[in-house]
Amino acid sequence: MTSDVRTLPVALLPEPDAMVRSLRAGLPQFTQIDWVESTSSTNADLYARARDARGALARPWLLGAHLQERGRGRAGRTWQNRRGANLMFSCAFDIFLPPRQLPSLSPLAGMVACETLRRVISPNNRPHLTMKWPNDIQWKGAKLAGILVEVTRAGTARLAPDHHIAIIGIGINLDDARALSQSLNRRIADWAEIARTDALATTVTAAGLVTRIGQAWYDGLNDATARGFKTFPARFGQVDALLGQTVDVVDDGRLMQTGVACGVNTQGQLVLRTPQGETAVTVGEISIRAQKAPSLP
Repeated sequence: MTSDVRTLPVALLPEPDAMVRSLRAGLPQFTQIDWVESTSSTNADLYARARDARGALARPWLLGAHLQERGRGRAGRTWQNRRGANLMFSCAFDIFLPPRQLPSLSPLAGMVACETLRRVISPNNRPHLTMKWPNDIQWKGAKLAGILVEVTRAGTARLAPDHHIAIIGIGINLDDARALSQSLNRRIADWAEIARTDALATTVTAAGLVTRIGQAWYDGLNDATARGFKTFPARFGQVDALLGQTVDVVDDGRLMQTGVACGVNTQGQLVLRTPQGETAVTVGEISIRAQKAPSLP
């Protein structure tokens, strides 16, 4: 296989300069686009840039890397990666939302990315791509991609009291799922697996995936700012991997509660049906472990 941008999945991604040229052509509204061979963490880099009052103020920004030496997942977990096996990038956006709405950004970003990936595969395979609350994208129940959202104040450059900067990072497995499944002792999926069963998935390029997701995040955040989150629960339900399943909510190794997943609310919280009634689970250092689904009354 070659590093040609027309071929995906690939053993070697296009060189950074080629990625940047393609992304700048496809994302003209992004004021800064960079792709590097290696960095510590694209999320951390953009977070530091956003906090630097001396830096450029106009956003959105995009930063990708072939290798992240200290890539991070949710709850401080390490993102395992090697060059060519993962597609990893982060975007920084200006957002104007009240603090109570900020936890919704993680499931919103995951939902939008899942919808975007569904559009580049065949319709009959789209139901296999689902969103596991709050921010994992799955293929046939195995993790395909993870998303990390971090929010900071806009500092001295605040344009309004509710002005924040959201840094959204994603890591998509392109290859190596079998090795990751063995090392992590859980099922992992990759784009190569999808492409083996879906001809349409072979036609998208690495730059095409980044462009589509970056644009979708930009549009999704603007839509949420303008129209709010009234339609969010119904839209999330179209990709929800947990809907109707019995799940355990585990925090720091402790079982906190068990219930039937009933979707999300307008705050982006997972709604559980328990013997005591419905309860909302807040985005945080919480993992969801799906169990065998019971019959719903």
